[in-house]
Amino acid sequence: MSTRRFDDEAGDDSSPSVPSSSPRPRRAPTGASPRPNAVPRSSGSASRHATAHMPRTLAQVLSEANDMVVRGDLTEYVPLPTGFDPLDGLIGGGLRKTELVLLGGAQGIGKTIASLQMARNIAMRNNQYAFYLSYEHTETHLMNRLLCLESINPPEVDLKSGVRLKDLYDIVISERAKSTLRGSSGSLQAILRNNAKTAMALARVSRYADRLILVKASPAVTTLRAIREMTARLCDATGGNVTVFIDYLQKVAIHPERAADEGEKVTIVVEGLKDLALALGVPVWSIVAADREGLKAQRLHLFHLRGSSALDYEADIAIIMNNKYHILSKDHVAFNPYQARQYRDWVVFTIEKNRAGRAMQDMEFQLHAPYFAFDPRGRRVQQQLIDDKIIES
Repeated sequence: MSTRRFDDEAGDDSSPSVPSSSPRPRRAPTGASPRPNAVPRSSGSASRHATAHMPRTLAQVLSEANDMVVRGDLTEYVPLPTGFDPLDGLIGGGLRKTELVLLGGAQGIGKTIASLQMARNIAMRNNQYAFYLSYEHTETHLMNRLLCLESINPPEVDLKSGVRLKDLYDIVISERAKSTLRGSSGSLQAILRNNAKTAMALARVSRYADRLILVKASPAVTTLRAIREMTARLCDATGGNVTVFIDYLQKVAIHPERAADEGEKVTIVVEGLKDLALALGVPVWSIVAADREGLKAQRLHLFHLRGSSALDYEADIAIIMNNKYHILSKDHVAFNPYQARQYRDWVVFTIEKNRAGRAMQDMEFQLHAPYFAFDPRGRRVQQQLIDDKIIES
């Protein structure tokens, strides 16, 4: 399994030096499989980037769209499913190019779990790439999370074969110690491949390992400009088939701009991410942290997200996550307390803004936190939630 990385921790504020044909690879470990050839550039993608902010007549736009359809390029018309149902159905089939989606929620609710799982779902498609920038986790930690996720294989969700993070660490440490005693040098891939509990997880990760690009972003140097330039190069290398994931928005660095406060900084970042989506023609999915008032609230809403009102204005879709047990109507909890406790592992996803359809739609997904995975087979919420709101199936 090969690993790709962008060297984004440069000493200046310019973007990383990345070849235009493909991301810069990290040296592969001994015994790694050969790296596939770089994806050829798409002339259609390049031409769209070149004319992103140039005035064009409607006739020119129609002619360009016609050429795309003639070539069989229907990416402007076909949404990209996240793999979470019924979420995809409620947002028009999935993610669309040029759109900015914001995901908010309290700490520990599962925002990174959901986002990384969606990135994995997209990268599993042969012609699609996911670009995941994390300001909080290393690439290795994200890889380990994915191995745990793949051990239960969503949407199958076979918990009997599940491997928790501690289990994974114990396997690697014990097998490496045995190799040392035998006088051999056991590689990580060999350990995972030869262990019955991790072999299938490694095989599943390997299917999309070259299409999921991970970056440990730095709050100091991974600026909007760096993100834009890395994304542009990826678009050139993949024909524009890239979905960008930002984890999370408030940590994106800005330079040379200066912000008077966090609200102004968030405005600059969210406007920049929306412009990136429009200019490069890619979907952008960004996690957004909640403010102090939101963390105290019984139920988190869009207006509780940390920053400014620009979050509401710029987003095409805004989704808020809440623990179902915490937002159930108290009447429901009092009527059946045992059943209510069963909802502690369920998370309600509320579409609070939706340019593709109806807003204020609630759906729920079961979280399997030890395996860093959601069961993507969700359902509409049928119980009464606080705010005197009832969602009917």
